[in-house]
Amino acid sequence: MKRNLLSILILALLIVNIALTAVMMLTFNSTFSKTAALVNDIAGVLDLEVNGPVTNYDGSSGEVSLEDTVTYDLPDSMTIPLAVGEDGKEHYAMVSVSLSMDSSNADFKSYKLEGVSERKSLIQSEITEVFGEYTLDEARADTEGLKKEILQRLQQLFGSNFIYKVSFSEIVWQ
Repeated sequence: MKRNLLSILILALLIVNIALTAVMMLTFNSTFSKTAALVNDIAGVLDLEVNGPVTNYDGSSGEVSLEDTVTYDLPDSMTIPLAVGEDGKEHYAMVSVSLSMDSSNADFKSYKLEGVSERKSLIQSEITEVFGEYTLDEARADTEGLKKEILQRLQQLFGSNFIYKVSFSEIVWQ
């Protein structure tokens, strides 16, 4: 009789355990879905894309393989004045810029690396103009926006999308 009573007690505890586990799962399920929605919203606001496609100034997109990528580092770091912010002080950004180019693009074959380096002053001018439109706080908060705007300006300057990425290898805010 004690064995049967003990078995019944264990069975009752198992049923209670299953019921409490089900209640707990239902309770946490809504919390998990709200957390996932919040993370998706934040990622959407920050415009995060993991391995997203390259977007060109003309709206087309395409991915460039590492074999076809040629980089051009602007030889000197640039000290660029930023727009005056709410504090009324002048701020500067010291940045080293690197351009990634698609060597399989027909326009790259016509410009080549020498053609890009010959237009270094035009490239630096476009970069300076873009940085000059941002205040210190805006530039710090939106470096990806800076890169995209510089990329669009450079693609418009060359009239081509053979430059597909702008990178900052070093950036210092002052």
